[in-house]
Amino acid sequence: MATSMEQAEKKKAEQENDSPSRKKLKPSPESPTSFDNDVLIDFDGFVVDEILSENSQSKTLFLAGGFKDSNDKAVILLEKKPFLSESAHLQNLMSKNTTLKLGLKNDIYGVYEGHPIPELNGVKTTVIWPATEKHIKKYKNQDLHLLTETWEDYESVTLPYLNEQQFSIQWVFNILDKKAESDRIVYEDPDPEVGFVLLPDMKWDGKQAESLYLIAIIHKRGVKSLRDLTKEHLPMLKNIRQKCLESIKTNYNIASDQLRLYVHYQPSSYHLHVHVTHVRYIAPGSQVEKAHLLTDVIENIELASDYYQKKSLTYALRENDRLLEMFRKAGKLD
Repeated sequence: MATSMEQAEKKKAEQENDSPSRKKLKPSPESPTSFDNDVLIDFDGFVVDEILSENSQSKTLFLAGGFKDSNDKAVILLEKKPFLSESAHLQNLMSKNTTLKLGLKNDIYGVYEGHPIPELNGVKTTVIWPATEKHIKKYKNQDLHLLTETWEDYESVTLPYLNEQQFSIQWVFNILDKKAESDRIVYEDPDPEVGFVLLPDMKWDGKQAESLYLIAIIHKRGVKSLRDLTKEHLPMLKNIRQKCLESIKTNYNIASDQLRLYVHYQPSSYHLHVHVTHVRYIAPGSQVEKAHLLTDVIENIELASDYYQKKSLTYALRENDRLLEMFRKAGKLD
């Protein structure tokens, strides 16, 4: 017979499991790539609160909502996947399995709506759950504002903003400490000073070479962004450039002149990382006011060790960004 203590613990566990703040997840039939053993397998009970943004060019739709049995908010990123050009996929696509519905017929021209089998018509779905208000604001469609940040602005406005916000980069440490996504690592240099981990970005499905998108995350702690870089970091930056190019050539047979390596400023996560994309892929954040080519960064620091402690940097901020609000309060913007 159970003791009073055992009964109390059992009752507590049952209450926690029935808590409305947690959705009871279903075990995935496939092995997840995170340290969480339970993952979603459908959207049963999900309620859409609002459409955060949609883009017909990139074929993306971002939603905010939540599950009926949970108090936590969720952000859902939906993206139509590119066609696969391998012969096996094309054979399945161009077969009786793809049904056609006529939309328009004129002489030799016919326009149809095609419905391939589900395996060829997937939607890449990224779930951020539980999501914070910061996540919702990040993916919500907002007006953009360009501002030019001097080094003095960085010290008086941006750095206090970073200290105030205390952005979580736990996902970075989970990767570096092999607590998450270890099976996705393409290459690693474990050196604590110049080493890094290279793995696919969540935006890439790992299949289409022309949409290749990898992230190189440095092992060295305490380097937040471009603003921290000096000549002491040159060995690390050059190591990343050399070994990323070699590894991608080995693993994906993509030449170095077809790759774009760059860092973001402002970054979305304040632990230095390098983005690596195929030159034919116009990745989010690759625009001129966001991306700084790694080769240019290296050469700028070789010209002057404190280059990024002197250079004014221009970037875009969204209307509801807290940093934009702080620049306005400091009288730096109209």
